[in-house]
Amino acid sequence: MIIIESKRKKPATILKKYPDAILADVTSGAKDGLRKLSPFYPHYGIPVPFSEGYTATCVEAIWQGLKVFEGCDVDTSLFQNDTMKGLKRTVRRYGKPLGHRKGVNGKELLGYIEARKHIYIPTYKWVLENKVADIIERLKVASKTKTIVLLDYDTNADVENAKKPLSHASLIKAYVEGIYPYGENVPVEPKENMSLQQKKKAKKKDNNIQLDLFND
Repeated sequence: MIIIESKRKKPATILKKYPDAILADVTSGAKDGLRKLSPFYPHYGIPVPFSEGYTATCVEAIWQGLKVFEGCDVDTSLFQNDTMKGLKRTVRRYGKPLGHRKGVNGKELLGYIEARKHIYIPTYKWVLENKVADIIERLKVASKTKTIVLLDYDTNADVENAKKPLSHASLIKAYVEGIYPYGENVPVEPKENMSLQQKKKAKKKDNNIQLDLFND
């Protein structure tokens, strides 16, 4: 089975609760291949929902880039950020958030929960299916005989809870268990627009990752 726990907890505390469990860090700070499951990981070529011709490096770049504030509209420059840093757009800097634009050139602004349903969740699903399918398959197999504890900074699995950030680990668990929410809104993949340099960087990153977490 798969369990979600906070990465802030001590490993010993988690293992006391789940003896013999495999602790799997799925945050950007992971030291192994599971780092690719982080919304901050630059996979490149991820379709931006409702934005024909636009792709981004990572899920977080799309989520932050489509935010609209009192003092700032969408920021498409974030779509090319592959550093896993400098992606957050804060109220302190840009003012009151007005919502997420439904597409780069869209007229409609989505509320926080609607943006989760129509932007974040389907985009992350696209990544699970198109960029990390091999990892997900290994999770499925391993979870049948072992207890896998996914470590995330956020543990909220309630899509409708606007008071807490949504745990991407909960989306991994839902996908593996076949109960992923709002799958019908997966964005359509646009024409490939990655530069040759981006393709080389993406290939280099993939070649440097060892996906052997579940090997005995």
